[in-house]
Amino acid sequence: MPVTRFILIRHGQSEGNRDKRFPSHLAPLTELGRSQAQAVAQWIEHRYQPNLVVVSPFTRTYQTGAIIAAHFGIEITAEPAIREQHMGILIGQTWESVRNDPTWDRNRFWLWRPAGGENYEEVRIRAGRALDRMAELQHGRDVVVVSHGGVISALCAHVGGTWEGVRVPRNGGIVIAEHAEGRYKPPIIPEQLSPV
Repeated sequence: MPVTRFILIRHGQSEGNRDKRFPSHLAPLTELGRSQAQAVAQWIEHRYQPNLVVVSPFTRTYQTGAIIAAHFGIEITAEPAIREQHMGILIGQTWESVRNDPTWDRNRFWLWRPAGGENYEEVRIRAGRALDRMAELQHGRDVVVVSHGGVISALCAHVGGTWEGVRVPRNGGIVIAEHAEGRYKPPIIPEQLSPV
């Protein structure tokens, strides 16, 4: 039975990551982020044969995906449903601002919603539906999906069927999701890439 493999990639370091802030959709990669994207492309080259790169419509994911797509000479396309969690009033604020929110619950982080934004469970639903559509359309192929830390976490919960044990991957982090016979296998987190 053919297996569809999704190589889920968190974008390389962005200016927002560097500054420890929740950035807008326009935040670009840093030089380190570009190096991480190239390292990811080389890692993939030794293990998979992707035919497509799907990216969130944000600048940092598009830039990461473009580096990977150029490495393989393959098509890149945007999928709006795998965009970053909407952080509402926290856009532009520091990561520390989350801990100052009295509604933040580390033990049920997927249900926390920033004012004016969305929670991770909502991200899981929209991004999971997109992954399911891709599994049907890209049957038996290797597909690179470049998105955001929270979205990759949500996709791990979707694929694995639980939020238990879900972690946010680092910039340039990789998760492998396999789909065969109408279902997903538990997500695989390969050995982390060496720091660039």
